[in-house]
Amino acid sequence: MTIAVVGWDGSELSPKAHDLLRRAALVVAPEALTRRVPYKDAVPYDDLLRALDEHLENGEGDAVVLAEGDPGFFGVVRELRGHGITPQVVPAVSLPARAFACAGLSWEDALVVAPSGPHELNRVVNACRAHHKVGVLCTPGVGPGEIARELAPTTPRALIVCEDLGGPDERVSHSRMGEATTRPWKDPDVVLVLDPLHRPHERSWVGGLRPGPQEWALAGDDLPAEVRAFVVAKLGPRLGDLVWDVGAGTGEVAVDCARLGAAVIAVERDEQSCARLRRRVLEHGVKVALTRGQAPPALEPLPDPDAVFVGGGGPDVVAVCAERRPRSLVCTVKALEQVPAVYARMREYGYRAEGVCIQASMVSVLPDGRHGLAPSRAVFVIHGVPAHPA
Repeated sequence: MTIAVVGWDGSELSPKAHDLLRRAALVVAPEALTRRVPYKDAVPYDDLLRALDEHLENGEGDAVVLAEGDPGFFGVVRELRGHGITPQVVPAVSLPARAFACAGLSWEDALVVAPSGPHELNRVVNACRAHHKVGVLCTPGVGPGEIARELAPTTPRALIVCEDLGGPDERVSHSRMGEATTRPWKDPDVVLVLDPLHRPHERSWVGGLRPGPQEWALAGDDLPAEVRAFVVAKLGPRLGDLVWDVGAGTGEVAVDCARLGAAVIAVERDEQSCARLRRRVLEHGVKVALTRGQAPPALEPLPDPDAVFVGGGGPDVVAVCAERRPRSLVCTVKALEQVPAVYARMREYGYRAEGVCIQASMVSVLPDGRHGLAPSRAVFVIHGVPAHPA
């Protein structure tokens, strides 16, 4: 008895797919495909795994599962294999491949995300903030309107909305962000989110994300590299995260987090520091949104962060950041006397805090051949995590 999965992308099915469908005792398909694929016996699946289990128990013959696009790419093949079923697979053109083709774009440098529901909207949007070309497989609650609304106004992007791909009402629309939030969309399949200001990098050998940085925590002016490495390790920036760098200075922490895949918002009030931050961002080819202003007021309109670094502003800024409930909150101070106030604010807002004093000594070789040590300034780093994670 064979369980086969046949992908359908709107084009004529292959002879192999037709043969599997003709021999099948059971054909199961999403409701949308039962209306579009010419097999009258196809039944919609509300509970696919239960239907297949019952069919296998009864030993009634081969079964075919129809799926939209490539069933091995964010499709039903994973679900079946996780259930212990190893299917025969007949693929089709995936929805992202068709969407990029309809838009006339290459997509080896694109990131493709497939949210399972509106609870993952923030992670999708953060991926769009961090990456220049993202294909989003739409789901209820994660479509062009929701994506554009969350990206505005800090992250300008161009949207290409693909509806009914492979169907009779196929439509590909270029949309501005404001238009996307008000225009009615008819069950969009894929939204392409593009940074119009992106400058292409050299051709990569890997699809999607570029390889990570060869080296990070490079030498800088704001913090010793050893301190910054510890700070970034505690922040734990990942693709899909949003990191705030408050009192960003010249953006050393912001750039390191962006190079590791996170979306980053840097907050800095000093004009000269902002100019140097912009140069650093361009030098490393990363995405960092810059908010020029004084914390805490400048933090109020920003989207909720996953991790926050407070490099300047003191206990009051720490309190405002803690109120937004990031999973990781890191603060640096220059004097031991400042540590108790930061600890107190973190505890006040339900965070467990621990601190460390970091001072590195650089080894140098003197002209006479002897070795010397040149200590850097000591920095106190306080790291907080919620005492009762949500």
